[in-house]
Amino acid sequence: MHTPIAITGMSSLSALGHLPDQVWANYSHSTTKIRRRDDAFFAAALPEHCQQQVQSLAQEQKAYQRLDPSVWYAMLVARRACAAAGWTAGIECGVNFGSSRGATQLFEHYHQEFLNHGQAATMTSPTTTLGNISSWVAQDLKLQGPAISHSVTCSTGLHAVLNGVAWLLSGLSRRFLVGGSEAALTPFTLSQMQVLKITAVPGEDEPKFPCRAGDLSKQSNTMVLGEGAAAFCLELPESADTKALAYIVGVGFASDEIIHATAISEQGIGFQQSMRMALGGRSAEIVDGIVMHAPGTVKGDLAEMHAIQAVFGACQQGLPRLTSNKWQLGHSLGAAGVLSLEMAVLMLQHQTWIPIPFIDTDKPDLTKEINTVMVNAIGFGGNAVSVLIARHA
Repeated sequence: MHTPIAITGMSSLSALGHLPDQVWANYSHSTTKIRRRDDAFFAAALPEHCQQQVQSLAQEQKAYQRLDPSVWYAMLVARRACAAAGWTAGIECGVNFGSSRGATQLFEHYHQEFLNHGQAATMTSPTTTLGNISSWVAQDLKLQGPAISHSVTCSTGLHAVLNGVAWLLSGLSRRFLVGGSEAALTPFTLSQMQVLKITAVPGEDEPKFPCRAGDLSKQSNTMVLGEGAAAFCLELPESADTKALAYIVGVGFASDEIIHATAISEQGIGFQQSMRMALGGRSAEIVDGIVMHAPGTVKGDLAEMHAIQAVFGACQQGLPRLTSNKWQLGHSLGAAGVLSLEMAVLMLQHQTWIPIPFIDTDKPDLTKEINTVMVNAIGFGGNAVSVLIARHA
């Protein structure tokens, strides 16, 4: 990738909040936003003030009231990201918002109605079709360009970034709005994760950190579901009217060879391939840190670490600094990768590395300047993505 892509606006919505200063303040404190939902689950839900913002948007138009929360989340962060980038209504701009499960809450509601009455409601299809996420974002912002939605499970958000980069480098678009959105804290979705036996199980006492993302000493799976969304405005550097927050300087992707639907290869071969592709022939020494996917599962965390050791193990300064945000805000499935990307951009901006507080190992110098960060994501089906961002083009 010879042409860097400028990130000129971003916004997020998660258990950490929605305003940039608020999100950064929460990252800077070693406290988790994960809470016991009931006797069966932990979860990282949106705080009350964020839920109020979402409901305010939903009441703006009658048509909006029929939409799924995943669409509301996407619309909210898209508005804020575009405002930050100075993008106005009617501009030529592509949209790619992805979601692992799409209109989860509405789908479950309509499906229950069908079971009860033997007939689907009129608005079932237009409001539960995955493509309505990007379509409504484009409608809300009156953007002129392609509107794409997709699901690539937990790497969905970073696949949207890949698509945006590809459209810009092809010359088919001057601007692209990308992101991921997930409103996954529903009974059926929580039950799906529980039956896979990959989630943290509440005990008599609530632990300080229910999700042990990145902790290779854990003996059981500790993934915790979260919800939220994030959006990024992407432009070619010469097209950017505002100062870039950071630059995408490399992207990589690969399909891991899996033995069953939820697997990842023991050595993280897909991650090895995607990270090397994102480096694009550069020395691994340039990477100052990695925001890991690290879902909090025993095998998933270990496989990613094996991949990192394979790619960066020969670096003279040792492995790059490693972190994850899932111990704080949970695993938001299709939005996870873009929330990790936001964390990486914030660390570049503030020149402060946010470590995982419960991993007591020999860490590199956390005061060292941060110029380049790699962000990883992978999902069911073995779709690995790595994005390399830098302070300067």
